[in-house]
Amino acid sequence: MKRIGVMTSGGDAPGMNACIRAVVRSGIYNGLEVIGIKRGYTGMIEGDFTQMDLRSVSNILQRGGTILKTSRCEEFLTREGRELAAKRLKEANIEGVILIGGDGTFRGGVKLASEFRVKVVGVPGTIDNDVYGTEFTIGYDTAVNTALDAIDKIRDTAASHDLVFFVEVMGRTAGFIALEAGVGGGAEEILIPETHTNINELANRLKEGIEKGKTSSIVVVAEGDETGDAVTIAKEVKRLVNINYRVTVLGHIQRGGTPTAKDRLLASRLGNAAVEALLNGKENIMVGEINQQITYTPLKETYLKKKLINKELVKLASILSI
Repeated sequence: MKRIGVMTSGGDAPGMNACIRAVVRSGIYNGLEVIGIKRGYTGMIEGDFTQMDLRSVSNILQRGGTILKTSRCEEFLTREGRELAAKRLKEANIEGVILIGGDGTFRGGVKLASEFRVKVVGVPGTIDNDVYGTEFTIGYDTAVNTALDAIDKIRDTAASHDLVFFVEVMGRTAGFIALEAGVGGGAEEILIPETHTNINELANRLKEGIEKGKTSSIVVVAEGDETGDAVTIAKEVKRLVNINYRVTVLGHIQRGGTPTAKDRLLASRLGNAAVEALLNGKENIMVGEINQQITYTPLKETYLKKKLINKELVKLASILSI
């Protein structure tokens, strides 16, 4: 193998640049040419490739986002689009591709591998932490800390005005960010898709807190909660209990910003591991980290198998919120 490609796809995540840097420098260290594929699968289809060298990844370790850009590509969902992407890779003599992204990225990689025998290795880069086969995904730790910082600030206002704040955090259909940021921020209630939310019980618990002398509360809501978004839940609670409330939706602020040390280290390890995986003949797999050890998971399993929430942390959240 002489030439490999690297791309980012789907939602951006802090630490993606650190991973790109690791792929480029590890590749060059091992005598490979590394080609950057811009704008994800869109750039792959259009042949939007750029030669990467050591200087091209200088001073990006601390930057959020992705220097290779990212996109969601409707054309790639068709076989014709994937065929064109595979053709562009072959024309550029790219023998293997490292895909940095989440489950949508990996679904596309599996299609490329099965339909056109493209050698792919995935690296989990998403703030949602919902990818099976790794303890943490690149960007997750930064997103949790961003949400936690916001919750700390919101609590000051909640306490000053005797308010119940419903704070909606990202996570798609998983509650990892909500659970960790909620426990870390001392939230009175944490609503996540992995556990059933009973609005009547929620309202009663908030009412009991007020009767016990609690003047303010924080309710963290994962965007994927089955009951609805934070606005809907807050209105329903207000209908049941007379509370003064506000809603804050943190949104895309969680996807940007300087990556934490943990995310930089994880991205660096996984970027290097992905290069070594290709060199060692591994393909159609994702590199991950569990118990500080590099792991290899069949790419299809990363989205077909469900990553479970930490039940002990769910119990702890309930204990500490009384």
